[in-house]
This record gives sequence, structure tokens and C-alpha cells, in this order.
Amino acid sequence: MAYRWKSDLKDRDVTPESIYMNRRSLLAGVAGLGLAGLASPGRAQDGQLSPNSWEEITTYNNFYEFGTDKGDPVKNAGRMTTAPWTVKIDGLVDRPGDYTFEDIMARMTIEERIYRFRCVEAWSMVIPWNGFELADLLEMAGVQSGAQYVAFETLLRPEEMPGVRFPVLEWPYVEGLRLDEAMHPLTIMATGIYGRDIPNQNGAPLRLVVPWKYGFKSIKSVVRMTLTDTQPPTSWNKAAAREYGFYSNVNPEVDHPRWSQASERRVGGGLFARNEPTLMMNGYADDVASLYTGMNLTENF
Repeated sequence: MAYRWKSDLKDRDVTPESIYMNRRSLLAGVAGLGLAGLASPGRAQDGQLSPNSWEEITTYNNFYEFGTDKGDPVKNAGRMTTAPWTVKIDGLVDRPGDYTFEDIMARMTIEERIYRFRCVEAWSMVIPWNGFELADLLEMAGVQSGAQYVAFETLLRPEEMPGVRFPVLEWPYVEGLRLDEAMHPLTIMATGIYGRDIPNQNGAPLRLVVPWKYGFKSIKSVVRMTLTDTQPPTSWNKAAAREYGFYSNVNPEVDHPRWSQASERRVGGGLFARNEPTLMMNGYADDVASLYTGMNLTENF
């Protein structure tokens, strides 16, 4: 591709792996302070939390297909079979079909690299994702001129996913992007974290990462992508449209109905660190604001 995004984040900016892994201790304290809705970006700072093992990174996750408790995914996701893995790409494409993970990775080997992205979930940090640009994968299938959106779908396998027995959300989990968002070089399909394969509970083997949007746009364990001319439904928008819009861009000027999104607390600063202003588009406004020129970002949240 002619344009490749260049990160201005350095190795020193990456959230230390020990801090990233210690999300259980961090979020337990944050929730205790009533700050569970804190949002947005942030360069890593020196932390005061004790180091954790690789196993501990997997013990505090949201993956409702395996249960709604933060500890459920690590208990249950091991039963998910990730090999063989196939991604169906259909809709408005020239070469629809079932693309195996092995075939995708064989074609993407040259392009796969580490992306240092600010990440926004219920905390802010910088994470080095291993992956490749989603645009490269879509170009394999040949995007047709009439396509305007990409719809994504997560694996639905009830015999391996005990959480889908409960109507927490409408299954399967679905997500969507506008085509220009999907084709932007910041939008990637992640295959690893810190140079290791993504574990099941974090979205193995392929997970969407859109760094200027909130974490719930990062659909896990993707099995289908459909190119369409119609805006697709998204799981959280269907469940609570007032709280979760289709775009889900990080915008400090738009409050969540139940909390302000104007400030953030950065990982590594300790529980009593000062809140800092949330950056528009999670700090990537220079790269992506042009995608929304002329749009009312309050109405299109």
C-alpha cells in the first residue's frame, strides 16, 4: 500500500508489561473509587504495582461468550478451538470465500509488524500489538466499488462458550466500521501482544484494533467480515443505543449517560494520580479527524 502509518511512540512509551499484566489490582482499586468509566489514551509512566506473570494477564477480561465475571474467560476460554480457523469474507467483494488463518498469515508475513498504540478500555496505556493492516486483508478479497461498510462477526460455538446460554447480548457478537475507517492504516487485525500469540480470552487468533475508538469496538475471535452498502448493526448499540453509538469514537466532549469522559487516569501513576484531560480521538485526531469532516460528533457518537 502507498501509505503506511508511522507511530511517534517509542519503546520508552510502551506500558511496562508488568503493569499491563496487573489489570486485576489496578481495576479493583479504580472501581473502588467509583472511576470505572474513566476513558482514553495515555503514555505510560513508571508504575508502583507489583510485577505479574503471563498467566495473570489473562485473569481479568471481558469476553461475555465465556461469562460475565472478569475471571470467567480465563476459566472457560481454554475450551475454544482456535485451529483450524477460518474467516469468511463475503458481500460486496470480488473474491468471496473462506480464508484460513494459515493462508492469511502466509500472505501477511511481510506486512506483519509491531504497532505501538495507545489503548483505551477502562484505563489508558500504550500496548505493542503484533498484527497487520485490515486493509491488506480486505484487498485480498477485492473490495467492490459499492461497498460502504464492513460488518464483523465473532465465533459462536455454544458447546465451547458457556456464556452464550444467557441472553446478556444478542449472539453472535457483531461489530461494524465504515469502509474508510476499516481501510485506514491505523486499523489493524491483531495477532499478538508483546510478541506473543493472543490468548483465547483476549480474542485469539484474530482481533480487530481501532485505536481511536473505545475498546468495545475491538471485536474478538473474528470469523466473518461482510462488505455491505448498509450500516451494519453492532452488539452494544443494539443492547443500549443511548450509551453506545455506532461510531464509538473517543470524544471528551460527549459524556456517557452515566459518567463524564472528559478526563482519564493513566496507568502507572498510581491510584491517587491526577486525572488528565482526555484527548480527542484518543490522541489520533491528526490522523483520523478528516474521516469525520462535516459530521456532528455529538449526534454521531
